[in-house]
Amino acid sequence: MSERQPIEAARALLQEAVSNRIFPAAVAEVGSRDGVIWREAFGTLTFDTAAATTDATIFDLASVTKPIATTSLVLQLMAAHAISLETPVAAIFPEWSGPDRAAATILDLLEHSSGLPARLIDAPPTTRREFEHDICALPLEYAPRTRSIYSDLDFILLGFFVEDRGGATLARQFDAILERLATVVPRDEADFLSYRVPLASRGRVAPTVAMPEDVRRGQRLVGDVHDNYAAALGGVAGHSGLFATSGGVGWFARAVLRASLDDRIIPPPLTPPLVHRATHKSTVPNSSRALGWDTMLPTSSCGTEMSPAAFGHVGYTGTSIWIDPVLDRYFVLLTNRVCGGGTSEQMQIVRRTFHNVLAKT
Repeated sequence: MSERQPIEAARALLQEAVSNRIFPAAVAEVGSRDGVIWREAFGTLTFDTAAATTDATIFDLASVTKPIATTSLVLQLMAAHAISLETPVAAIFPEWSGPDRAAATILDLLEHSSGLPARLIDAPPTTRREFEHDICALPLEYAPRTRSIYSDLDFILLGFFVEDRGGATLARQFDAILERLATVVPRDEADFLSYRVPLASRGRVAPTVAMPEDVRRGQRLVGDVHDNYAAALGGVAGHSGLFATSGGVGWFARAVLRASLDDRIIPPPLTPPLVHRATHKSTVPNSSRALGWDTMLPTSSCGTEMSPAAFGHVGYTGTSIWIDPVLDRYFVLLTNRVCGGGTSEQMQIVRRTFHNVLAKT
């Protein structure tokens, strides 16, 4: 099979998904350690506009923030010997107390095995202090490290910890990582990856629509974070908040791919040893999680054609990143499904087919 055949199949898939109103806008990118192999935009920014999607379109990454930003920032603290994965959560947050919680560590937060449920029971509070209290006082659903339940709360706490230990906002610390990375991995000026979308760039954002449980319910959001917890925290949080173009995510993915292939030029916190640690599968029973990243399962969004070494993550808004060192490939799919589009189940079918087809490039 030629390289063009998988790309043509992926193109047809995404065109059909737009026609079926699974999402109005999408940009796909596939690349290797050496650069972009294919990048293409599909659809319009919303179903009711003629404004075409382009490769300069900016998307809300949602939970793809977890591995790209928060995990990278934790790795930076590890590189500086300012953190140990074995540090107890109780040593960082005094309100995290009780015999059932004592064993939980930073590692458990990263691997979604701390015992916390997915979300809070009540509506999100309005301040960091209240978030911290409510999460730390929330009853655990299971004993730490006995299982893994995907939780935004784990990464909200990690975001607070990184800000405190790093002495600056998540946005500022993450921007510093990207600036350092850009000195060794070429980055196009049009490649956007940041917590904040400048006002001048909001015209190229793929909008989303706030959920019914959000106080902004039904509002069209353009450059404002979709996740209501991240919005309550000012748009910058450990679990959500990043915006990016496909080129921005692809550029970051190339750096991580190169590090996973032992390219020693990649600077901290994405050095090969740290990336290998971050993408090493958890020892928690039946867990596919690593440090913020997810790992390959034939039932997951990466499909069935990637190698067991693959790792990645998805975002609720309709975004995903997967990296396969064995194939020397990364795969980026950015959409705004949550702008009047289809269900999570429909998006999962598109993702799996997308990755199965393109794994043959």
